[in-house]
Amino acid sequence: MNKNKATLAIYGIQDRIDSDYPLYVHDHSICLMRNGRIEKMLQLERKTRVKRDNKLYLHIYDLLKEQKLISTDDYDVVFVDNVVGRSFINKQGNIRFEAPLVSTVSDTVEKGRCWWFDKEIDAYALNHELAHISSCLPFYNNFKENSLVVHFDGGASLSNFSSWLYKDNKLQLIDFNWDFKYLSSLYNANALVFGIIGAKRFDQNSVPGKMMGMASFGKYSLEIEKWLKENNYFEDCWKSKTVFYEKARESFGWKNNKLDQKDPFLHDLLATMQFVFQRDFYTKIEELQNKYNADYLYYSGGSALNIVTNNKLVESALFKQVYIPPCAEDSGLALGAAAYVEYLKHGKVEHHSPYINNWGIEDYKSDFSSDDISVIASELMAGKILAVCNDFGEIGPRALGNRSIISLANSKELADKVSIKKKGREWYRPIAPIMLERNLEYFTGIKDSLLATYMLRDFEVLADKCKEIEGVVHVNGTSRIQTVSNEKDNPFIYTLLDYLEKNYGIKALINTSFNKRGEPIVHTEDDAIASAMNMQLDGVILNGKLKFI
Repeated sequence: MNKNKATLAIYGIQDRIDSDYPLYVHDHSICLMRNGRIEKMLQLERKTRVKRDNKLYLHIYDLLKEQKLISTDDYDVVFVDNVVGRSFINKQGNIRFEAPLVSTVSDTVEKGRCWWFDKEIDAYALNHELAHISSCLPFYNNFKENSLVVHFDGGASLSNFSSWLYKDNKLQLIDFNWDFKYLSSLYNANALVFGIIGAKRFDQNSVPGKMMGMASFGKYSLEIEKWLKENNYFEDCWKSKTVFYEKARESFGWKNNKLDQKDPFLHDLLATMQFVFQRDFYTKIEELQNKYNADYLYYSGGSALNIVTNNKLVESALFKQVYIPPCAEDSGLALGAAAYVEYLKHGKVEHHSPYINNWGIEDYKSDFSSDDISVIASELMAGKILAVCNDFGEIGPRALGNRSIISLANSKELADKVSIKKKGREWYRPIAPIMLERNLEYFTGIKDSLLATYMLRDFEVLADKCKEIEGVVHVNGTSRIQTVSNEKDNPFIYTLLDYLEKNYGIKALINTSFNKRGEPIVHTEDDAIASAMNMQLDGVILNGKLKFI
């Protein structure tokens, strides 16, 4: 690798095509970094408009040509591997990469063989696990001394759980294994859960959020846990749920013969699964902490989007601070790989905001006046539903104010209109708020929370404050709050929230991703207009200016 070159990282390992089986590979991405700074970043789905697009091999040539990145004279190339493979070939056959057949889970970047258009070049492979944990670097700078660093995912190069200790300025691999495959399978390979929430096998990546939403309606049951374990959590009943029906009637006197989303027994079943996930994972982290006595925890992988478990990690006070990136799942893999190689080259990675999806919209920059803010606030106070498409898009699965749908948070009716009618989401899924950090204590009694910056934990809302934001308080009394601490974090959202509070006493807004169910979050202004019209929203804010639909 050349310290004078930039780093182009690619996550594009291919999956099976036109298959009814689960898609093990998803969320392809590409990232260019130089001197520890991101120059270009793209989650493929934002460009192609295909949710969780896993077909970078079809598009990489056009993407590189568009950005004048065909020549590698200016950058090193690194590919991220996957549990299902270590090779990449594009549609035209003029980009080919083969990593060493036997992968390793370590701190090494492995040299592979790469044919790049008209010549063979040096190119490298990075293991999936290391790419995941390195996605922390652009948001939290370098790992702090004496940190436990954990990856937990559905599956990676050689594990679904791996851990390192960062000490003496280097990562020391502690362990990697599949011991928690049963936990990740509850969310991405369990036929019963799929049946309860109505998901299809190819739609596995939408399951965790839906499962957590419905689990909140139920309660943990030791009896149900024992029964689920005895029956291997019914994870293999893909073609028929008959065995589940019969055993549920036999063991619990269950009366139904179908999976009804409003059935209390099914709610308790999902709540029990969520409890098992949280308890067993936390127990493992506690064991590691008892052994290594780390000061900090860095945690990534798809499982790090389980906000209930994140709460447990934070509230336990096992660590001085818990760090999780906004792109903990596979959308952050190219970013993590680029960041790790840049760290090896320069010894540091610069701090970034989450607003880094800029491929093809490098000239986007919001411009708004006090009059713009006043008009937008007036529309919101009138009960209007507006969308935001400002500056670059957020990385990761959650909108953080730049690609968001916003409205007042004080009405359950308005929240249902946004979530169910406009976006087409299921009735049981909660909708989140955004607020200034100074108001977090007002609603929750908690003064501040780092993970709230990226909407990565939930909070119990004080009983006497629930009515004030009833549209964003879930059935269990919690809310997945995002906070904005200062104007620099997000100038438009900060200014709007500050204006609403000072002029109308409004301390929070609904904040949900700017997309209809089954679609990616919007990327460009054209995407924003089309999506807003499709959802029949009242207006869309394009780089600071309100446009009525």
